[in-house]
Amino acid sequence: MFEVTDTQKIGVGLVGFGISFLFLGILLIFDKGLLAIGNILFLSGLGCVIGPKKTLSFFFQRHKIKASVSFLGGIIVVLMGWPIVGMIVETYGFILLFSGFLPVAINVLRKVPGLRLVSNLPGISRVLNSIAGDPNRTTV
Repeated sequence: MFEVTDTQKIGVGLVGFGISFLFLGILLIFDKGLLAIGNILFLSGLGCVIGPKKTLSFFFQRHKIKASVSFLGGIIVVLMGWPIVGMIVETYGFILLFSGFLPVAINVLRKVPGLRLVSNLPGISRVLNSIAGDPNRTTV
């Protein structure tokens, strides 16, 4: 196995808090403050989990520049005070950046006992199959 450092543990916590703040900010009708805090916590947590050098190289790869500009530009728009427009732009960039990871994440979530029932519901299953492809393709 591999060893998880304390910095990576802190990073996972920061990412979790960032996602929680983003969800709460959207739930409270696009609250600017919560969305800004969520974005900052998410980015700082990502930097702690994979390291600052790998984070910068991930965001600034030549083939991901459009996605990175959309994602980081959306964060800047949220910080400037236009949360709805910023979240739309940021979501577009997030989907472009992490689209290669989505099938793996969906297939892992399909193996979690409580989420297995939800992911097998007719409408949800059809959407997840279109995103992830064949459920038996990626095994983790």
